[in-house]
Amino acid sequence: MVGRLTDLSEWSIVIPVLNEQHSICQSLRSIQHLRHRGAELILVDGHSEDKTGELGRPLVDKVCLSKPGRALQMNSGVEHSGRHCLCFLHVDTLFPEDVADQFNRFQSSTREWGRFDVQLSGDRPIFKLISLMVNLRSRLTAIATGDQAIFVTRSAFDSVGGYPDIPLMEDIAFSKALKKRGRPLCVGSPVVTSSRRWEEFGVWRTVFLMWKLRWQFFRGVPPEKLHKQYYAKKYYSSYSVRTDERMNEY
Repeated sequence: MVGRLTDLSEWSIVIPVLNEQHSICQSLRSIQHLRHRGAELILVDGHSEDKTGELGRPLVDKVCLSKPGRALQMNSGVEHSGRHCLCFLHVDTLFPEDVADQFNRFQSSTREWGRFDVQLSGDRPIFKLISLMVNLRSRLTAIATGDQAIFVTRSAFDSVGGYPDIPLMEDIAFSKALKKRGRPLCVGSPVVTSSRRWEEFGVWRTVFLMWKLRWQFFRGVPPEKLHKQYYAKKYYSSYSVRTDERMNEY
């Protein structure tokens, strides 16, 4: 039942950030209800050059510094956690209203990891189709992306060695490793993630790029090479790269 006072004292929510002073407070305020239920909020700052850490500190339980790099930051956050269950949340992603009950459902299950369905924030019909296809693909392949707020038991996290230290596709590699231990718990209540990247760079161009990079990754192309492609000028303007790097480069 939505709204039940579920105990979340076994949960840590790890949030990697870099130069997010304009959105950090709004993002963290949206999950204070989880903190009130006992969840530990860990903000992992990749040495931001703005006031991200300063602004976020009153709204979390721990702020830790890490070298920039999303995988490095999430692993660092886990090192500062003593909880049994972990969830990794991107700063531009919002949990569904029943997130506490979904966390409780996971703890009551035999699954070792899981993820949420995802919904892009834009109003255009194409975004609903993209979200549908992403969720279907994830259910069929048992592979998740970071936008889906991956959650995992600490023992499973440790068993696969955490997130691999690669500059791109760390979420794919992480879920592939977890998949070997068992299929994920797929939560139908979607997280809502920003469609800004799709709107700025063009929907079909972004779809093509993402599928191209994933295909190359599964074929064994080094993540460092994929990273260079992701930020190639032929795909993005210099302004858009700087904007998107705040959430996606690390």
